[in-house]
Amino acid sequence: MITRSKLNTRRIKQQEDNWTMAPSTQHYWIVSIPTENSSRGDVFQSLKSRIASSNRDYAEVSTFPIPAFKIGTLDSLVSQSEELAKIDAQFEGTVLKVVDVMKGVLQGDDDKVREQCVVNDRPVDSYLTSFSWSTTRYRTTLSIPELSSTLTKEMTSLDIDLRTKYSQYQQAKGNLLTIQRKQTGNLSTRSLEGLVHKDDLVLESEYMETLLVAVPINDQKDWLKQYETLAPMVVPRSSSKVAEDDDFALYNVTVFKKYSHQFSQKCREHKFVPREYKYDENALENSQKEQKQLGEQEKKLWGETLRLARTSYSDAVTAWAHLKALRTFVESVLRYGLPPDFVSVIIKPYHKQEKKAKKELDSAYSYLGGPAFSEKKSKSRKADDDDAAIGALEVEYSPYVFYSMVV
Repeated sequence: MITRSKLNTRRIKQQEDNWTMAPSTQHYWIVSIPTENSSRGDVFQSLKSRIASSNRDYAEVSTFPIPAFKIGTLDSLVSQSEELAKIDAQFEGTVLKVVDVMKGVLQGDDDKVREQCVVNDRPVDSYLTSFSWSTTRYRTTLSIPELSSTLTKEMTSLDIDLRTKYSQYQQAKGNLLTIQRKQTGNLSTRSLEGLVHKDDLVLESEYMETLLVAVPINDQKDWLKQYETLAPMVVPRSSSKVAEDDDFALYNVTVFKKYSHQFSQKCREHKFVPREYKYDENALENSQKEQKQLGEQEKKLWGETLRLARTSYSDAVTAWAHLKALRTFVESVLRYGLPPDFVSVIIKPYHKQEKKAKKELDSAYSYLGGPAFSEKKSKSRKADDDDAAIGALEVEYSPYVFYSMVV
């Protein structure tokens, strides 16, 4: 016989395993069961005992209270059920997009992303397992289509706002990276500002100009032997080394403007790299100012985007949970009839216990699907023993109302 202390120890161990082994996302199931002349408390305890008892400790079970909404005709409920299913998929996509934005801003750091994934400054788990309908935000005096429309408008608005802000951040980040790249790399690609001085160039000449060429570090002797003969009208002994790194040496050379293009072409044929450069005594200072401004802009937008993503996540999960409640109500009325009398719960299955919990629920409530469902489940029991994607659980028909959230 399992004592209460042993049971508590077991559950603590299970929760610790769930914490250390669980993936970055958590599955939640929203389930409703008809009362069938029993008290709500008895139905809740019966359901809970199936998957959260001493011998079936597969999940945590909490109440998921749903208010009574205005009910129209049966045809309208069927139409609303179909529409809510479409909206549900859209909401899930939006939540995933918000998380993707967080990952982009936080450079894929999953731990930091999870820190930002809170709802009203509470952990998601705390919010969902103690969910209550926000009557101040979503008045129950409104019809079901009006409520779903309100939720959709909220979700669409936050999606657009976050997309716009994230696009601005990405643009600022791209501009900063572009100017930073100019300051890195070897002499064949990097910016020459600050490396080339006025004395290295022939300026303000009507007929001559100074070209700059990046020469591979091991080909400098070839350069010095050949540069005077690469094209006509190259000024003899006009080339000198301006700068050097591990890969290239930067040389200047004076040629007549008439043959500049031909000289550059010959350089490329010999694997010397001509560099485009126009001297500006203020270029380095201007570049540094621009980089500083872009850095400040990127930092500012980084903070704004992260804050908006955090707020958007909170609002998106809130709207999604309320939509799930609305969808659960509509489906429960369609399945169990009027007046609406059912118990709704939210289930948090432990890591790697999802299939066992689902099988227990199916076994306990298969009668709600009628004899055909029970027979079908019996025939497919062997196939069910194979591993299957958890995400397919909601796609399969359940004899009771069953929806999932993955956050």
